[in-house]
Amino acid sequence: MAAGTWPTILAKGEEHVNTVILLIVVCGLVAVAAGAGAGYLARRSRQRVTHDPVKLAEVATARLDAETETRVKEIVLQAQDEAGRLRTTAQEEQRGRKAEIERQERRLQQKEENLNRKLKDLDQREGALQARDREIDARERQADELRVSQARELERLSDLTADEAREVIVSQVEQAVREVCARRARELELEAAELAEHWARRIIGTAIQRYSNDQVSESMTSVVPIPSEEMKVRILGREGRNIRALEAATGVEMIVTEATDAVTVQGFDPVRREIARRALNRVLADGRINLSRIDEIVARAKQEVEAVIRQEGEAGAADAGVRGLHPEVVKMMGKMRFRTSYGQNQLQHSVETARLAAMMAAELGADVDQTRRAAFLHDVGKVMTSDVAGPHHYIGADFVSRFGEPPDVCECVRGHHDHDPEYQTIEAVLVQAADAISGARPGARRESVELYVKRLEALESVANSFEGVEKSFAIQAGREVRIIVRPDEVDDQGAARLARDIVKRIEETLQYPGQVKVTVMRETRAVDYVR
Repeated sequence: MAAGTWPTILAKGEEHVNTVILLIVVCGLVAVAAGAGAGYLARRSRQRVTHDPVKLAEVATARLDAETETRVKEIVLQAQDEAGRLRTTAQEEQRGRKAEIERQERRLQQKEENLNRKLKDLDQREGALQARDREIDARERQADELRVSQARELERLSDLTADEAREVIVSQVEQAVREVCARRARELELEAAELAEHWARRIIGTAIQRYSNDQVSESMTSVVPIPSEEMKVRILGREGRNIRALEAATGVEMIVTEATDAVTVQGFDPVRREIARRALNRVLADGRINLSRIDEIVARAKQEVEAVIRQEGEAGAADAGVRGLHPEVVKMMGKMRFRTSYGQNQLQHSVETARLAAMMAAELGADVDQTRRAAFLHDVGKVMTSDVAGPHHYIGADFVSRFGEPPDVCECVRGHHDHDPEYQTIEAVLVQAADAISGARPGARRESVELYVKRLEALESVANSFEGVEKSFAIQAGREVRIIVRPDEVDDQGAARLARDIVKRIEETLQYPGQVKVTVMRETRAVDYVR
């Protein structure tokens, strides 16, 4: 609404109030006249009845006049009150409308100021854009002029036209591409030759394995035969310097006796034993040995063993049907090729466990890929126990988790020995079952009967030495001892303490492979008789 219309509205409001007051006064006068007429009629009627009509009319007239005057005063007072109320209401409405008009005017003024500022900013930006456009146009013209001048200068200096220069550049690029292609072709040739050698060795190895015995005796030594007495003297060196240098470089113990024509290599690390064995074979094949060449020979043997470890890890993963392993995990699995447990090769055991677990998972409808992967990796921690403290299943689970293996696979690796039945998945159970089947099948592991029986008897003897033990049984090739206690002598809390004491005694007094599980069982029987 325009600002000029508000005074007009206020003026009309005042006229309305005056009109109302005028109407009230007119109504009062009309009422007075009506009263006077009524009095007159009453006097006329009374004149007909009374004997003194004049006197009666005067009395009635006086009374009517008094009543009329009183009524007029009341009407006038009411009209004044109503007029005052209407005036107050009108004034309040006028003040409210005036305040609203002032707010609208201030708001409009602020909007107008904002619009002015925005218009000013737009004008400034437009000016800046126009200046920038002019600057860009000028720079583009300068760039065109520079390109033209440079092209002319290049043509003058090189004595070549633009087409001729283009041909020279194309020929140079073509020559560079040919060189890159030649290098790539050479790399492919070398890679193909390496793969061809790898597959040739694998085919030959497979053919040899078909005629060999798959039962291997566990041994912590390697024997390298010496062809002659002269070579034995060379290997020993003056005052045994050569043999001591070989021991220091390889980290194993080498024994050469006069009674045997062989070098016995002893050590707990199978990889180091293999490096030492290969280094000795190189020395015997070459015939030359001195302190300056020992480090070189051992370094070459290490390179050969590392290559074999990588190849064996890749071959084992391929045989097990496991893909996408991290190179570090593959390398660690390849080291299991040189490790045995009770005569069973650990890499072959992992491959066999993976195949068995995958077959059982397929029969039961479980996750075949997860089961196969976890079963192949379940014993990877065994080759790390010398560097990291703790059970091999925990070490292996932590190791594979660092290299991107899924949490479900890590839980299966961790749970193939130490597990919680309430939270154990079917895949973890299958890994345990496959591990047990592979280790317990006929011909899988070799151990002398005497040592086997002595180890079981030693475990049972330790368990029976505690008070309250009724019977004890060493099962699972000595990996578990189950103990039955007398319930009247050992309570539930005492059973837990007894298990811890037996574990501590076994750790202190016996030598055992891997880990031994101690289970204490307490049975309460209630007996009564019918008489």
